[in-house]
Amino acid sequence: MKANIISIIFLLFSSISFGSMLSIEGIYQGKNVYVQNPVSSDGFGYCASKVMVNGDIVPSNTGNGDFEIDLSDLNISIGEPLFIVIEHEDGCKPIIINPEVLLPRSTYVIVKMGVEKSGKLEWETTKEQGKLPFLIEQFRWNKWVTVGEVQGVGTSGQHSYGFNVAPHSGQNKIRIVQVDHTGLKRPSKEVIFTSFVPKVSKNPTKVKDVIHFTANNKPIETRYEIFDAYGNIVKKGVGASVNCKNLVRGAYYINFDNTNEKFIKN
Repeated sequence: MKANIISIIFLLFSSISFGSMLSIEGIYQGKNVYVQNPVSSDGFGYCASKVMVNGDIVPSNTGNGDFEIDLSDLNISIGEPLFIVIEHEDGCKPIIINPEVLLPRSTYVIVKMGVEKSGKLEWETTKEQGKLPFLIEQFRWNKWVTVGEVQGVGTSGQHSYGFNVAPHSGQNKIRIVQVDHTGLKRPSKEVIFTSFVPKVSKNPTKVKDVIHFTANNKPIETRYEIFDAYGNIVKKGVGASVNCKNLVRGAYYINFDNTNEKFIKN
C-alpha cells in the first residue's frame, strides 16, 4: 500500500515537471493578445492549459485552436508592465500571434521645453506609454547628430527631464527624439538659441601629427569628426586636439564646431 502511494505521488510530480511554460513580457498598450494553440502531441485536446497574467490566472478559452487573452478587464492601466505565462504540454508550443502589441510605443507629448545659452536643455512630457529613451540631437554640419540619451519614465503622468548639451558657436538647434519598435523617429519641435561659445579655428592647415582647436588664441574643446576621401569616418570625439599620427597621407575632411573643412595629412 505504501509503495502504491509513493508511486502515485511520483506520477503526480512527474506530470507537473513534464509541463512547459511560454512567457512574454511587455507593456500594456490597451490591446489584447492572441494565441495560436496547436493540437497536443498525443492528438487529444490542445496544447495550452492555463494562462497567467502578472501572477494571476485569467480565464482563456484554451480548448480552441486559437484564443484571446483579454487584458481589458484586469484593472491594468495603459503603460503598466505585463508578464504573461502560458502553461502547455510538452511536445507542442503555442504561438503568440501579435507580440508587438506589448512593445512600448512612442506617445510622449511635450508640455514645456527650453534651453539656456550654456546648453542646459530641460523638457517636460506627458502621455508616455512604456519606457523608451529620449535621444538628444543637435543640428550641426548640416545634419542631426545624437549627443546624448535620457531614459524616459514611461508612464502617463507629467515628467521632467534635463541634459547638458555642449553648444557650438553661433546659432544652435536642439531637439529630442524617440524611436520605438516601428523604427520611425518621433522628433520634438526644435529649440533654437545663440551660444556665447567663440568661433573655433583649426590649425595647422597641413597636418603632420596633431590638429589643434583654438578660440581667441587659446585651446578650446569642440566636438569633431574626421572622414577620409571615400567618406569613411576615421576619428570622432570631443577635445582640444586630435592625434593624427596613425592617419595615412592624403586628403581628409573634418567637421568641428559648426564648420566643415578639408585638410591634407603629410
